[in-house]
Amino acid sequence: MTDSTPNLRELNKRRTREAISHAATRLFIDRGFERTTIAEVATAAGVAKMTVTNHFPRKEDLFLDLHEEMVARYARAVADRAPGESALAALRRACLAEIDRRDAALGFSGEAFARTITESPALTARLRELHEQGETALATALAEAAHVPPGDFESRVAAGLLAAVPRAVSTEVFRRTLAGEDHEAVAAAVRPSAARAFDRLEGALGDFAVRADEAGATDEAKETEVTKEAEVVKAIEE
Repeated sequence: MTDSTPNLRELNKRRTREAISHAATRLFIDRGFERTTIAEVATAAGVAKMTVTNHFPRKEDLFLDLHEEMVARYARAVADRAPGESALAALRRACLAEIDRRDAALGFSGEAFARTITESPALTARLRELHEQGETALATALAEAAHVPPGDFESRVAAGLLAAVPRAVSTEVFRRTLAGEDHEAVAAAVRPSAARAFDRLEGALGDFAVRADEAGATDEAKETEVTKEAEVVKAIEE
């Protein structure tokens, strides 16, 4: 076995997954989500039914195949925020960047895609679940960023407020897409609204979970050291 074998295996798995997802998407759009079976997807993709379920344990994720990215993207934005940047600023930057690149995670996937979701109770419920999972992941990231225990009340409230903006953006993208607007018109309409929404949160969360820059961290460390030295001196004197 050569060193390239594992990479080749992963490449083949990724290609198979993409082929299954593309075949499923075409069928769901043409026939409707509920009326399409896993067996029909397998036939269209040229694979066994078990191969489909191995790659996609949930039927809904055949269509919403970006589910892992949707859940993790804002928690990752907080974790990767720059020195001196707050969680709010990081989320604002990430969300506006998604709008600018017409990201599918925000709903920029075309009218047929949006209609398939809105006409399917199962897909609508799954999308709602993904939003909720993303909010939970964000709350965990915020708690870590703020150096408080997981499940901290303030972090959960902050996550709810912050996650509400991209969720509202996604809803508006779907609404405008179904009304016949193209991606450029949709982005031009929702971007200013998203920016204003984040601006309104500045007073409440502008100083929440700000990442200390290196200089600030160094100064804090020095202050701690000076304080400890003073405590030692005082103890000796006493």
